[in-house]
This record gives sequence, C-alpha cells and structure tokens, in this order.
Amino acid sequence: MKNPFKKNIVFIFSTLFLVGLFTLSSFNTASAQRFGFIDSQKILERLPEYSQANTELEEMTKQWKAELAKKQQEILDSRTKLEAERVLLTEEMYAEKQKEVQQKESDLITYRESIFGANGMLFKKRRELIRPIQDRIMEAVRIVSLQKKLHFMFDKASDLHMLFYDDTYNFTDFVLEELGIQDPNISIDKKG
Repeated sequence: MKNPFKKNIVFIFSTLFLVGLFTLSSFNTASAQRFGFIDSQKILERLPEYSQANTELEEMTKQWKAELAKKQQEILDSRTKLEAERVLLTEEMYAEKQKEVQQKESDLITYRESIFGANGMLFKKRRELIRPIQDRIMEAVRIVSLQKKLHFMFDKASDLHMLFYDDTYNFTDFVLEELGIQDPNISIDKKG
C-alpha cells in the first residue's frame, strides 16, 4: 500500500521548487531591465523651432482675440443702440432687432468655439506646428534608448511623478546631442 502522505509531500516540494524557480527567474528579469529618463521641457526650451512655433501661435492667438474683442464690442454697441431706440420702435420691430442681436451673440460663441474650442483652429495649428518637433524628439529618444540599451525611458516633465531620480539615469543630454544641439554649459576644450 502506497503512502498518500508521501505523495502530498512530493507535490508540496515540487510546487515550492517551481515557485522558487519562477521567483528567481523574475528577479533575474527585473534586474536586467534598464531604465532612463529625459526632461522634455529642457529639450523643448533648447529647440529653436519650438520657440518659433510658440511665437507664431502667440501671434495668431493675439489676432484672434482682437477679432473676438471687436465682434464683442459690435454686439455691445448694437445692444446699446437697440435700448436707446426702444421707445421709437414697435414691439414687433424691437423683438426683431433683439433677435438679430441674439443671433450675433450666438454667432460669436460659435466663432469663439471654432477658434479656441477642443478641435478649433488654435488646436489644429498647434498640432500642425508641434507634431513634427515631437516626432523628431521621439525619434531621438528611440535612438538613444537603443544605443544605451534601455528598456524604458520616462519623461521627468510629464504627468509621471518622479519622486526621486539619480542624474546617472538622465539621458536628456544624449537626446539633445542626437538632435544636434550642444549644451551651452559644456565648453569643449579644443587644445586636445
């Protein structure tokens, strides 16, 4: 007669052995992963095309705001004129002119939304100007990650909260170098 207790012990030991093996292999895998981070804000500040894009966006925004202010003033003037003429107008004429002013207000809201809304002209222009810059940075990050054999690259300037970091793992300068931008804090000694 076979001992059922012995079967259970063998099963328990073999299970523990497998769990231990998986644990050791996961430690080995975790220690083999390499991490790095960049500061995309620093990179963007150093790119002249980003500054140019921001300047262009600011100029467009000023023009659109001026247009909106002008239209808003026209509506205010129309409303003031309507109230001044109210005593001279019949109820029907007053109601008609009031509808015209309300339509202008509605058109202004629609126009404002078409410029500054979620899919407005400003959003589209920002995407048009910034997307190539972002793509260029992402390609440089990809190249640096491959060269330095990194598995993960984080962005210090993003919503990812970095509670602590060691500058040893900061690859921002490598990305800047890949983009062809030299750090002004580093002086190259040409005496060699």
